[in-house]
Amino acid sequence: MDGRLGRLSDLQHSASTSLILRLELDNDSAIYGQLAKAIGECGGDIVAVDVIQVSKKTALRDVTIHAFDREHAQQIVRTLEALKGVRVVNVSDRTFLLHLGGKIEMRPKSPVKNRDDLSRVYTPDVARVCMAIHEDPAKAFQLTIKRNMVAIVSDGTAVLGLGDIGPSAAMPVMEGKAMLFKQFAEVDAFPICLDTKDPDEIVAIVKAIAPVFGGINLEDISAPRCFDIEERLRKELDIPVFHDDQHGTAVVLLAGLLNAVKVVGKRMDDIKVVVTGIGAAGVACSKMLLAAGVTNVIGVDRQGALVRGQEYDNPVWNWYKEHTNPENLSGPLSQVIHGADVFIGLSGPGVLKVDDVKSMAKDPIVFAMANPTPEIAPEEAEPYVRVMATGRSDYPNQINNVLCFPGIFRGALNARASTINEEMKLAAARAIASIVTDDELNENYIIPSVFNKRIAKAVSLAVAEAAVATGVARRERATEMLF
Repeated sequence: MDGRLGRLSDLQHSASTSLILRLELDNDSAIYGQLAKAIGECGGDIVAVDVIQVSKKTALRDVTIHAFDREHAQQIVRTLEALKGVRVVNVSDRTFLLHLGGKIEMRPKSPVKNRDDLSRVYTPDVARVCMAIHEDPAKAFQLTIKRNMVAIVSDGTAVLGLGDIGPSAAMPVMEGKAMLFKQFAEVDAFPICLDTKDPDEIVAIVKAIAPVFGGINLEDISAPRCFDIEERLRKELDIPVFHDDQHGTAVVLLAGLLNAVKVVGKRMDDIKVVVTGIGAAGVACSKMLLAAGVTNVIGVDRQGALVRGQEYDNPVWNWYKEHTNPENLSGPLSQVIHGADVFIGLSGPGVLKVDDVKSMAKDPIVFAMANPTPEIAPEEAEPYVRVMATGRSDYPNQINNVLCFPGIFRGALNARASTINEEMKLAAARAIASIVTDDELNENYIIPSVFNKRIAKAVSLAVAEAAVATGVARRERATEMLF
């Protein structure tokens, strides 16, 4: 795919689609008026018009248009193709154009302008640096990219809502994540997409490349393998290993919930929380809630609530049932949600019904985080819910991992932490929550915007302080090293 989408069938679906249409128009003043009218009547939004080439008879123009989605874009193009005096030469998807050649690149920090520069960065002078690290391996944190480099490791088995699409197709997501690391927290990151699903191989490969990196961000690895892979790497490596799909989601969820309970005037240790979708994120969110003082968490999957006395094929579920659901409630979501203060959805669209929300406790809190379609549409839930959050950017209170992972790794790298422990994650959640002041806090603003520039610094400082306090920091005065 080269970004030039000459066929309608090549248009890719997204929440919104931005197109550049190259059009050949007859040189008749009425033609452009018809064009603009047709696009407007189709519901399209003309963003820009650029003249590419003009002759006596025709003009070649690039028209940039915003459409709602793939189907809407196709409708607009079909309408223009039917206009007399208009020829659609080409259709370009701006998202594809952005990905041409990848989204990241490597640049040297110092230019090599002469032979003396060359000898310092490479042979022969670099040998002295190599030997310094050989004699004291800890100097790798000072003298190489290790001090600020994170590996984003995926096998492509659980990419966004797309599922198992493989390592090559996962690359655009991992490149995007590397961009966010750099933009939000000045952390250098590189995508490592592995052509294997074998946990033993993944663990072995990550261990083998670990000398280059100061941290490992596991990404889009399917459950339950992700639990085993992360646990083994955490035990066998002396650098932070963080599965963002689990813990990033959990941290931002807790940040939002800390503020949501303030809005409704409830306490964390008094609330009843029902979680649907007990996969990687569902388990991590539940553990985070328990660590934050919630005592009544009930996990629900397709067959109903997870209960003691039932043996499950998934070993993680067997752990889960022993640490949650204190009243051992059984049955489907519609049963166990009665009287719940909080619903947390990490499952799929339409799981939560209006009648379920009506049966919850007074001032219910609903975090419907399935993407792109939440467990219940905010419009349906609004009359009955006090605080609503989703994973989408087009509604208030977006639960977005970007709030978390850049600052967490910035703090861990600054502290040269050997791990990212529970205390560091709790500190990150509280730091994110603290960005919303008491004066700002309301039902539609419980979590800050991802573009709030204070977040990464607040999170990194809190994480570094927690690393020092819990004895996993290997750097003195780590909290003074921010960006």
